[in-house]
Amino acid sequence: MATYAPQELAAVLKDGLLSFPATPFTGDGRLDEARYREHIDWQSSFDIGGLFAAGGTGEGFSLTPEESARVVRLAVETAAGRTPVLGSAGGNTAQAVQNAQAAEAGGAEGLLLLPPYLTECDQSGLLEHASAVCASTSLGVIVYNRGNAVYSAQTVARLAERHPNFIGFKDAIGDIEQLTRVYTVNGDRLFYLGGLPTAETFALPLLQLGMSTYSSAMYNFVPEFALDFYRDVRAQDHAAVTEKLARFVLPYLDIRDRTKGYGVSIVKGGLKAVGRDMGSVRPPLQDLSAQDLADLGALVDAAGVRPAGEAALAG
Repeated sequence: MATYAPQELAAVLKDGLLSFPATPFTGDGRLDEARYREHIDWQSSFDIGGLFAAGGTGEGFSLTPEESARVVRLAVETAAGRTPVLGSAGGNTAQAVQNAQAAEAGGAEGLLLLPPYLTECDQSGLLEHASAVCASTSLGVIVYNRGNAVYSAQTVARLAERHPNFIGFKDAIGDIEQLTRVYTVNGDRLFYLGGLPTAETFALPLLQLGMSTYSSAMYNFVPEFALDFYRDVRAQDHAAVTEKLARFVLPYLDIRDRTKGYGVSIVKGGLKAVGRDMGSVRPPLQDLSAQDLADLGALVDAAGVRPAGEAALAG
């Protein structure tokens, strides 16, 4: 049973950095439960606002429903109340409902609703899709505005009116007009978080649009740096944010952008670079090349962002 009521969860999440733990796989592609527990234990040891299990960086799109449910349960058990763990729901409506109910049964505090299967979606269809998931669970639900699931301000408002457990709006589109409309129409009824790839790049300007937090993929392997960056954003310390962008984030993007799909792969590359190897990504993604991995490791050291106590593990 969830510790937080939906609105209580929103209040916790809106003022802390969020992240999606990577999901480790064995050499033959199976879920590596022992290594996942180690990763969640490490990720939960910092002052993180919440962890989304089986999400995008966690390769949730490659997990079977059974694996997704197991990943959420393992994360909840391992975090042991140190930070809220949220599950993820994706695919067609029936599958998303199945994911939602499994996440609730596994002890998750909330849920991120990912875009549905590959098809164009009009607003009435999106409304009913998201509504079905909200109605299927008592958990607080956050919709993910990206891909084929672009929610208008009015659709968001109708969801909020229908479902008290609809608590958040996550954006990966970056359409300033749309975000302005969503926030203006819905105000403090929801909390808003950034979800553009490598969200640090956009965090400071999006703060002005009401997005008080964001999900950090790089928190997976450089947690202290990611938390320092978030504190600088919330303090609106432009000089500190710009320095960190120049020192690590923008060179990191240069490596990420070398190959399609590296937005996820580079996170596992980063974990390997700091001595916390979590195996390969699942197809159709591909691992970083040897040169890209070497460049990433060199960047981690040149930028001085290697996690405390991890230097001896690298190699």
